[in-house]
Amino acid sequence: MNSQDTFKFAETHEWADLENDGLVWVGISNHAQEALGDVMFFQAPKLGQQVKQGDAIAVIESVKAASDIHAPVSGEIVELNAEVDASPELVNEKPYGVWLFKIKPASDESLVSDLNQLLNIEKYNSGPGA
Repeated sequence: MNSQDTFKFAETHEWADLENDGLVWVGISNHAQEALGDVMFFQAPKLGQQVKQGDAIAVIESVKAASDIHAPVSGEIVELNAEVDASPELVNEKPYGVWLFKIKPASDESLVSDLNQLLNIEKYNSGPGA
């Protein structure tokens, strides 16, 4: 996993980390986990599910609220994090060290376009709601 300095962020508080294997690892930001409070449940997307950037594809729940998780890039869900399924509170402990699912981008062209629409950490941290 890369450093959070290289992550791209959606305004809906998901982070995307493009790895050397070409997959995009997805998690939620520190801001999101702080706003949620103690995470109790994660409803993952389905393996093989085709997603489009911005689609609500999963749900994370805490004692305070439930929140949709949006796809930061378009593609196919190819892996789910079993550790988060078993222990959703890991999201609170290390939001930038725990991924929720991985997306295989639809194409190189769509990946570049999708990533260009996301924010770097400086813009995310200075943006609305951060």
